[in-house]
Amino acid sequence: MSSNSSIEILSARVIRSTGAWYEIIDSNQNQYSARLRGKFRQDSKEITNPIAVGDEVLFERNEDGTAQIIEILDRKNFLPRKATHGRRGHQILISNIDYALVVVSITQPQYKTGFIDRFLVSCEAYGIEPIIILNKWDLSEDIPTDEIIYHSNHYKRLGYKVFHTSILKPETLEPLVTLIANKVSVFIGPSGVGKTSLLNHIDPTLEEKTNEISGYSNKGKHTTTFAKLLPLPFGGYLADTPGIREFGLYNIEDWELSLYFPEMIEGRTHCKFSTCTHIHEPSCGVIELVDSGLIEPFRYLSYMNIIESLVDQ
Repeated sequence: MSSNSSIEILSARVIRSTGAWYEIIDSNQNQYSARLRGKFRQDSKEITNPIAVGDEVLFERNEDGTAQIIEILDRKNFLPRKATHGRRGHQILISNIDYALVVVSITQPQYKTGFIDRFLVSCEAYGIEPIIILNKWDLSEDIPTDEIIYHSNHYKRLGYKVFHTSILKPETLEPLVTLIANKVSVFIGPSGVGKTSLLNHIDPTLEEKTNEISGYSNKGKHTTTFAKLLPLPFGGYLADTPGIREFGLYNIEDWELSLYFPEMIEGRTHCKFSTCTHIHEPSCGVIELVDSGLIEPFRYLSYMNIIESLVDQ
């Protein structure tokens, strides 16, 4: 499309953000370094980044081969997290995605169900299909796995897809590759869980940088500093993101949190109060399910911890 005979307006997808500059790719796989038009005004002051990786934009080409972004098209969805470093509002991690894949390792570093549950809540709240990846499964012979398998099976019963993966066992990656082909997906998880190594094995031509686990803290070292959306050889895109140790939720009220726990949906309809938080209120249908064992203790613990974090915001 064109606004007049001399200026051609093109469309593209943002595949990388490094601050003031953005890398964009058009439908012909041409890539440009782009900046945001100076007159652009952000719709919401609560968002810390005006353009997110995954955004679809309109742009003009400059004479020097760079581009100028003139419009951000409406997002079909986005995955936010609470802004870091004491800033107000929220940061958009990525937009316009089909799958959000939370990658955790069964050991080195040990996964935490609380992190997974926060991630699932955010996906439920913003209309994104989550996938759980339990990585480093080649280490399962060296550690007890009963609890890991128990958690895995429970998430499956709740309706979530769960993959057990290892880069040393290529056959474990095949179902994942089939799922994400021709889709836009994102890897999210703490540092050191193997996100970038998985990505390199899904597409060996990428040769993304990886790093080892810190022996001092047994936590991963950050190797990805900016989110990047990478074209895949079998179609679609896959994004790697900086390691996230905490997933701060944004714009969710304590009384609505149970809407994003599938096992609580039925119980909350029997609560005496419409704004019940399912912590201390009388005649609470959710608490009755917890007491009867129909809601797993580890999930209810995650729920209570999230409620506490929402109150402290």
